[in-house]
Amino acid sequence: MHSDIIQEALSILRSGGILLYPTDTVWGIGCDATNEQAVEKVYALKQRAESKSLIILVDSMTMLELYVAQVPEIAYQLIEVSDQPLTIIYPEATGLAANVPATDGSIAVRVVNHPFCNELLRQFKKPLISTSANISGENTPPCFAAISETVKQGVDFIVPQTLEKGATQQPSPIIKLGRNGEIQIIRK
Repeated sequence: MHSDIIQEALSILRSGGILLYPTDTVWGIGCDATNEQAVEKVYALKQRAESKSLIILVDSMTMLELYVAQVPEIAYQLIEVSDQPLTIIYPEATGLAANVPATDGSIAVRVVNHPFCNELLRQFKKPLISTSANISGENTPPCFAAISETVKQGVDFIVPQTLEKGATQQPSPIIKLGRNGEIQIIRK
């Protein structure tokens, strides 16, 4: 599947660069979620305070378990029954760049279901940052055509827009799981 595009994206990620890429929801600005300097570039491009945490994408429950200290049983059930992309905030991250988790140590993760993202993650073998492709405070662009030139010029590589098929064009719902099994809906 578009191996030349995957290889170019992998090269950018491995060198600490940032991508503009389609996900299962909206276009994302992303980088290696384990590279602190790359994550700083994403915050700078978005003009976003580092105190606001970022979402990471993983390709499987196996990858999820590597970056979340403890995955509550309810998370497996929520992911399995969700008929749309679902981001879950877990109480404690592990193995990520220090500037990725929220100040309380929590991390928002989505097990992505998008052909391009899944293949990129499978080959990269690490999670990706995925934050909407806009400057902080601006509206989330639903499709490639709505992304600002500032964002497009601020990344190291833009995945071709022909690969955006399969996206919902809306941010995912976000659910927060507490340490004692509490469930809180953050975004519907």
